[in-house]
Amino acid sequence: MEPIEQLAFVLHSRPYREHQQIVELLTKDDGKVSAIVYSGKTNKSNKKGLLQPFCPLNVLLKGRNQLKNLSRIEVSEKSYLLKGNHLYSGFYLNELLVRLLGEMNTCPDLFNNYQLSLSLLSQKQPIEPILRKFELDLLDELGFSLDFSPVFEQAAKSFYYVPEEGFIPNTEKLRLPLFKKEHLQAIGQQHLSDADVLHSNKLLMRHIFNGLLDGKPLNSRKLFTKQK
Repeated sequence: MEPIEQLAFVLHSRPYREHQQIVELLTKDDGKVSAIVYSGKTNKSNKKGLLQPFCPLNVLLKGRNQLKNLSRIEVSEKSYLLKGNHLYSGFYLNELLVRLLGEMNTCPDLFNNYQLSLSLLSQKQPIEPILRKFELDLLDELGFSLDFSPVFEQAAKSFYYVPEEGFIPNTEKLRLPLFKKEHLQAIGQQHLSDADVLHSNKLLMRHIFNGLLDGKPLNSRKLFTKQK
């Protein structure tokens, strides 16, 4: 079957052989894809200028191996202009996708959610709800959907989140973050206007993703720390 052009975003790129780069893309049809691209002999290379984050691209990928060849690339729409913490938030989304998303797994809903997140960040919308919504979408894609039913069905006033078990009531002391029942109920219903609920949501997502990342820190979080 002949390859077809598809929408994509650059998540990350790194030097490879002379005048070549390996680019990690989030594509509309194939999910996350790694591809080799010839970037030209000069810094003025047209392809090199296009391999920037947050710019919607049309790409043509060729090859039967997992590492594809990026044979054609052109701008699809105007790049999303992100600044300050909104820019760092975009890098955070990219790093999560690079670190956690498997290769060549179609995820059109996640692609659409990613593009929507970039659009909202470029409009300087409040950051926390955007990131929390995307994190939930990513967990769904990874097969770690959160089941909030225990926090509605059980009488406990606070809960732990335990990997592979989910939310469990606070009946014994564990060395894990503890979350208030009413905060988890609000998160489960996506009622995120309250500052305390947003803070709990942030702590919950950080706890879950730290586990998925095996405790290895995210470089993008350091940008927020430096900004503060």
